[in-house]
Amino acid sequence: MNTVGRPTRPEAPQGADINDYVHPTLTGARGLLQDEALIFELNAWDKTGVDLPDAPAADDLGDLVRKAPIGLPGLSEPEAVRHYVRLSQKNHAIDLALYPLGSCTMKHNPRLNEKMARLPGFSDIHPLQPQSTVQGAIELMDRLAHWLKTLTGMPAVALSPKAGAHGELCGLLAIRAAHEANGQGHRKTVLAPTSAHGTNPATAAFCGYTVVEIAQTDDGRVDLADLEVKLGDHVAAIMVTNPNTCGLFERDVVEIARLTHAAGAYFYCDGANFNAIVGRVRPGDLGVDAMHINLHKTFSTPHGGGGPGAGPVVLSAALAPFAPTPWVVSREFGFQLVEEAQGPAAQAFGRMSAFHGQMGMFVRAYAYMLSHGADGLRQVAEDAVLNANYIKARLGDLMSPAFPNGPCMHEALFDDAWLEGTGVTTLDFAKAMIDEGFHPMTMYFPLVVHGAMLIEPTETESKQELDRFVTALRALAGAVAKIKNGGGDVDRFKGAPYHAPLKRLDETQAARKPRLRWKPVAAAPLAAE
Repeated sequence: MNTVGRPTRPEAPQGADINDYVHPTLTGARGLLQDEALIFELNAWDKTGVDLPDAPAADDLGDLVRKAPIGLPGLSEPEAVRHYVRLSQKNHAIDLALYPLGSCTMKHNPRLNEKMARLPGFSDIHPLQPQSTVQGAIELMDRLAHWLKTLTGMPAVALSPKAGAHGELCGLLAIRAAHEANGQGHRKTVLAPTSAHGTNPATAAFCGYTVVEIAQTDDGRVDLADLEVKLGDHVAAIMVTNPNTCGLFERDVVEIARLTHAAGAYFYCDGANFNAIVGRVRPGDLGVDAMHINLHKTFSTPHGGGGPGAGPVVLSAALAPFAPTPWVVSREFGFQLVEEAQGPAAQAFGRMSAFHGQMGMFVRAYAYMLSHGADGLRQVAEDAVLNANYIKARLGDLMSPAFPNGPCMHEALFDDAWLEGTGVTTLDFAKAMIDEGFHPMTMYFPLVVHGAMLIEPTETESKQELDRFVTALRALAGAVAKIKNGGGDVDRFKGAPYHAPLKRLDETQAARKPRLRWKPVAAAPLAAE
């Protein structure tokens, strides 16, 4: 607030609500936030921003000749730029504010990484080029592999998996190949905790395994007694996330590995939360046999959106011979990709993808490692854990931590016990956060916590930004407390968001009957017709 001149924000008269006081605009725009229609609704079907000569007629196209207009709108350059800028203003983004999605690690992607990924020799190469012409790129893959192995304490890594779930598939296929090679192909069961990421049991089932749940203790960790009961010569592997989905470190992880190995099974670790321990704990030292690494979470490559991803998988000595091709090896004459299942790769279970991985993601991750150094990567984990515990400490008196005893790791997990008796749900609270300018946290996950609210601030947020986020949540929690005490306005939450481009949607209908294709609205016939 500007305390010197005129207020910088609209203010309501004494006793009035700001939502009632601010008049709706006639255009639908709100200040600098322009209202914007779909590109198909901009009435620009008969023009284009580029003049092109008519294509010469062709007689040999047969059924390929277009019989109707292509159906794409045309915009001039300024119209196109303005359209997409206006749309961008309707999205939350990590460049705009804190993005507290737990279990997703939406953190800042340093621009240095982007600059490196655009260097010639990385950005303009082709996977079918002769290996002699891309030695620098292959060497970078080798250096990245070296540091992934060093940071995890594992002897081998497969770089080609495209994402976390693809990495899980890689790990389980290596485990299956190892069992079959050892005459243990009868092992058809995979154990997974009740709080496991949903991709864990899905991947195991995809590989033909039966999935059996392991119970969770009251403090949010794997129940060792239940694990011992369910282990046996029918079990192929256990899949455990550490730190787990409740934002807690599995204190008994070494014992979990010992019991698993004693039963002849392998220990798969979901490495989605490696960013909480990178530089401090090496999973190989804990007894892990396979672990995927989400480069977008730990090493800051771009996240999601259906674009290029990378989920390298590190493997123990027992599983290394079964790693998928290609491998990078150093020869006297330079670096080479081993692509055939022969020689040292004779036991490889196959390929995970047509080519060698995602070069842009490799460059970004390696640039992140080099710019941070060993001490910087350790600080990444320390700051991620510090920030999450700061959030937990600042909100713990108004909201109810799911596991209040002891510190958390990189995520602060709350349940909905503090909302009881108010009529406000986790979803209502999350929608109200949108009005305050923040993307909601992960809601209703993990499923083992009722009404879960999972907050991950990441290590890239400053204390100032954390305090701004906390201030907003404390204000909302205070409004909930007024409702519980007989005052307050529950409609503030039930109707939220009020200030978003779209108001509260029927999400059930949107999921079941999505409108995936725009169709023009037929003009109403005139009376004379």
